[in-house]
Amino acid sequence: MLSKNIEAALNKQIRIEAESSQTYLSMACWAEVHGLEGIAQFMYTQSDEEREHMLKLIKYVNERGGHAQITDLKAPKTSYSTFKEMFEALYAHEIFVSESINELVHITFEEKDYATHNFLQWYVAEQIEEEATAKSILDKINLIGDDKGGLYLFDRDIQQLAVTSSIAINPK
Repeated sequence: MLSKNIEAALNKQIRIEAESSQTYLSMACWAEVHGLEGIAQFMYTQSDEEREHMLKLIKYVNERGGHAQITDLKAPKTSYSTFKEMFEALYAHEIFVSESINELVHITFEEKDYATHNFLQWYVAEQIEEEATAKSILDKINLIGDDKGGLYLFDRDIQQLAVTSSIAINPK
């Protein structure tokens, strides 16, 4: 059984994961209408992944005797000046999610809920990967600078990253 405090914290994280999915979906839309098909595909894949993270939390809460709550979401930003600005927002958002997961882990320690602590270790590892990916992408964007040819190659390369991620999420 989950304590009410941990149930509330997990429900907060459910909302954060849902908002993450919406944020990346909005980024995908922005990229797509700006002709950045590879970036759009990457963001669509990221959106799907965040929704999977949310569903995993929902199932955990319900299976542990709690009640997962689906609440209203904050509307995501819908426009960016540049694709670099969008990826800077993505990186900042991943740092925010990591901080939220870390706070959740801290609460499980305080309440001695070692089952939930163990469950959350997957999210801790996932966030390390998400932050590293976002940072790596920003590093590449900084290397490109204002080179339009570099942007074309970047867009094509990130589409391959999206395809690889999609296969990892949904193996056949």
